Amino acid sequence: MPTDTTAIKIRVPLKHRLDSLKIHPRESYTDVIERLVEMAVDDEPLSDATIKAIEESLEDIKAGRLYTLEQVMAELKDE
Repeated sequence: MPTDTTAIKIRVPLKHRLDSLKIHPRESYTDVIERLVEMAVDDEPLSDATIKAIEESLEDIKAGRLYTLEQVMAELKDE
C-alpha cells in the first residue's frame, strides 16, 4: 500500500454511499474511489469514425429519421 496519503472531508451521506459500494466490508475507501474513477474516466479517445457516426446519428434524430421502441418491437414481432 502506498505511504503517500491525504485526508479529505466528505459529508456523512456520501460516506454511507461509499460504504454501500464496497465489494467487501474491509475494502478501503481508496480502493472504492479508485474503482469509481476507473469506471468514470475513459482514457481512450473516440476515433474519427466513431465521432462521424455520432454526428450522423444526431442529424438523423434532428431530421426525425428514427423509430420508436414500439415500432421496432412490432417490426421484430413480424419477422
